[in-house]
Amino acid sequence: MKKRNIITAAVMLLMLAGCHQGKDSGETQLTMVVGTYTDGSSTGIYSYRFNQETGEALLLDSLAAVNPSYLTIAPYGELVYAVSETSDSLASLNIIQLDRHDGSMRLVASEPTNGADPCYVATNGTLAVTANYSGGSMSTFTLSEQGRKATLARLFAGATGGPDTLRQSSPHVHCSCFTPDGHYVLATDFSADRILSFRLNEGTIAENGVAATIGADSGPRHLVFSNDGRHAYLMSELSGKVTVFAYADGRLSQLQEVVSDSVGARGGADIHLSPDGRFLYSSNRLQAEGIAIFAVDKQSGLLTHIGYQPTAAHPRQFNITPNGRFLLCCCRDSNKIQVFRRDEQSGLLTDTGRDISVSRAVCVQFNTFFGR
Repeated sequence: MKKRNIITAAVMLLMLAGCHQGKDSGETQLTMVVGTYTDGSSTGIYSYRFNQETGEALLLDSLAAVNPSYLTIAPYGELVYAVSETSDSLASLNIIQLDRHDGSMRLVASEPTNGADPCYVATNGTLAVTANYSGGSMSTFTLSEQGRKATLARLFAGATGGPDTLRQSSPHVHCSCFTPDGHYVLATDFSADRILSFRLNEGTIAENGVAATIGADSGPRHLVFSNDGRHAYLMSELSGKVTVFAYADGRLSQLQEVVSDSVGARGGADIHLSPDGRFLYSSNRLQAEGIAIFAVDKQSGLLTHIGYQPTAAHPRQFNITPNGRFLLCCCRDSNKIQVFRRDEQSGLLTDTGRDISVSRAVCVQFNTFFGR
C-alpha cells in the first residue's frame, strides 16, 4: 500500500508539472495573433513572432477574414477561434489552424452565430461561446473533431432595462467567459446592467439565473478572474468603473467599485490582471484615452489606483505577455499596437516606441505553447 501511494504521488507530481509547463511564461519567442476590423486596409488576421524579452515583433503570416474583431487561442495552441463581427449572414465563428512554429494559418471551418455582430469568443476545448453585441445574445457551440468542427447548439438572449435610451435601448451581450472552476459561463448583459450565469452540464449549457446586478447605467463589458478564482473584475463601458466581486458557484458578490474613466467619456473597454495577480489594468476610450493602473490586494482582492498611462487613439483591447514584461495595446484609430514595457515591481508602464503597424488593430492574443 505504501509503495502504491508513492507511485500515485509521483504520477500526480508529473501531472502538476505538465500543467505548469503548459502555462510556462519562460519561452522567449511567442506566436502572437492579431484581429482587426477590415473596413480599412487590413485583410483580416495576422500572426507574428514576438520576443517577450526584447519587445520585438516579426510578421509571419496573414489570413483573409471579415472583421475578425476578437479571437482566442484554444487549449494547446493549435487552433484559433475568431469571430466575424458583421450584422448580416457573414456573422460567424471561424476556426483557424495555427502552426505554432512558423505562424502559418489556414481556415478550417466557419459557422454562423445566428446573432449579429459577434464581438467576443471563448472556449474550454469542448464548447465555444460567442457574445453577439447587436444580436443581444450568446451563441453556444459544441466542438468535435478535436475542436475543428463547431455545431451551433443554442442561443441565449440578453435583455434591456438600463436608463441610456440610446445605447441600452436594445439587448447587447458583450462578453461571455468560462469560470475558473469549470462549471459555469458568465455573460455581460450590457443593456440590463447585469451579469448572467449559465451552468455547464455534461457538454451542455443551461440558464442559471443572474450572477450579479450592478449599478444602473453601467453597461457591463469585459470580465476577468483572479488566478485563484476567488475574485472577478468587471470593466463597465458606460460608467467607466471597475467592479470587484467575490466569486463562488456561478454567483458574484460585489466588494468594491473604483473609477477607471475619470472624465466620464463612457468608453470603458478592456481589463486584465498581470500574470502574478498583483496589478490590474483597464483601458478607456473616447476622451483622455489610456490605461488605468491599480494595485491588487491579493488576499481581499480590493484595488488601489496607482497610475494612468496615456495611449494612442481608441485603446480597444490589450494584453500582457505571459512573463509580465510587456503590455501590448491595440489602438484601433491610430492603426497600431503600442508596446509598453511593464515594471514588474511598481506595475507602471513605459512606452518602448516599438509600435507594430496594423490597420484597425483591435485584438491581440499570445500562443504560449510555441516550441512544445
